[in-house]
Amino acid sequence: MSASERAIELLTAAAEAAHDKKAENVLAFDVSEQLAITDAFLVASASNDRQVRAIVDAIEEKLRVDFDAKPVRREGAREGRWVLLDYLEIVIHVQHDEERAFYSLERLWRDCPVIPLPSPVPGAAVPGSGLPGSASAE
Repeated sequence: MSASERAIELLTAAAEAAHDKKAENVLAFDVSEQLAITDAFLVASASNDRQVRAIVDAIEEKLRVDFDAKPVRREGAREGRWVLLDYLEIVIHVQHDEERAFYSLERLWRDCPVIPLPSPVPGAAVPGSGLPGSASAE
């Protein structure tokens, strides 16, 4: 089994909203084979707490307006270091760069297929660290 069409649509919209707020290293993983509770993860990071919250707010607004989707669970928003948004089909992790480096979710889920995401708008992206799916200045 692989991620549902709706999960892919939600991931794509969430990634676009994250890119609009200059999220870095935006990656998506199909975790449907490993987890029964969700189809996919979206992981993004930002350099400060305020930007983490801005990315989360943009994602929530985009999914609410375009898909009438609301998270069933939202954790970590107050601290702004690692915010988790659970939409059942997908789970979104927006992390401060330090948490992203420490917890390294992409390493944890490296055996899961990466879901291709739209590239950020040229000129609007912040260079990434060279991770797959990140904006890179090469």
